[in-house]
Amino acid sequence: MSRKTLLAAAVMAGAMAANAPTALAVDSAKFEVVGTWGFLENWKQFEKKFWTEDLPKASGGKLTANAKPYTELGLKGYEVMQGLKKGAYDVVHALTSYSAQASPALEGIDLAGVVQDFGTYRKAMNAYRSVIEREVREKYNGHIINLYPFPSQQMWCNFGTKDKKHVALSELAGKKIRTYSRTLGDFIEGLGASAVTIAFAEVVPALQKGVADCGITGTMPAYNAKWWQVVTHNIRIRLGYAATFTAMNLDTWNGLSKETQDLIMAEGRKMEDAIWAFEESLDQEGMDCNAQGPCDKGEPGGMVGVEPSEADKKKVNEIAETFVLKRWAERCGPECAEEWNQTVGKVVGLTAK
Repeated sequence: MSRKTLLAAAVMAGAMAANAPTALAVDSAKFEVVGTWGFLENWKQFEKKFWTEDLPKASGGKLTANAKPYTELGLKGYEVMQGLKKGAYDVVHALTSYSAQASPALEGIDLAGVVQDFGTYRKAMNAYRSVIEREVREKYNGHIINLYPFPSQQMWCNFGTKDKKHVALSELAGKKIRTYSRTLGDFIEGLGASAVTIAFAEVVPALQKGVADCGITGTMPAYNAKWWQVVTHNIRIRLGYAATFTAMNLDTWNGLSKETQDLIMAEGRKMEDAIWAFEESLDQEGMDCNAQGPCDKGEPGGMVGVEPSEADKKKVNEIAETFVLKRWAERCGPECAEEWNQTVGKVVGLTAK
């Protein structure tokens, strides 16, 4: 073989090595994974697929998982992070609001009423990413793989009749409203209403029995859980986006090679980008399905969709500043509040005092 041929062969071999699938260098591992609610789109279209299709394919079958949602495991959102911290699970998909008991700073990315559109919310999430990563690492022994939302969290109320075509926020004073986080509770108190904490699976019977007059959840989750069967109105103010993260137990993470870590992070970023794009369109679809349609998920719910008036929008901003941000800053402390002001605060133009 000539020197020229040998050189060409060496160059080709080097190119093949450089372009070899990352899967050749990754570890073999099977993870125990807890996803979010099994009947919602994030699990059905993204979380489950990530662990059972995307990651196995990208790793050449080396990385697999036993992945099940909260609903199949009988877990509540509040419980999964303790399981991650103790090493009962390798990976969890969890809401920041459900993880804030040990870390008030985690609430800072989903404060009720602060952000009213997805574009601003993603900028805020990226600005606050390092804080979330630090808090999950220090408080829960976890490594963040990605961050993503659910559809916007709105209010769903039963007024007993659909003849009423507009509801002012002031009319919610005195109502019992289901919440699932302290920041939502702060907002509801700002309305002059009463916050009641009810697990998601128990909200429909609570609304049926009058234990609650209204509930807060995402637009499509409300439709999928058939809230439209027990409430009449959708109050379309954005109270949050159920900020969610994928976190791996830090001991599990540190036991993986750098090549494996890099592959997981790269695939996780793809999942993150896909969910953000999906959720914004799903948000409107959820509102349509709960109201008069169109709805390709099933029959429209027939609810009355109520867009906020200018007075209502002003009220939302007032409550966000004087109740939500103020109370959260008190819980989190001055250093935490200042960190928020330099990140999320700059994106939304608000100050936590």
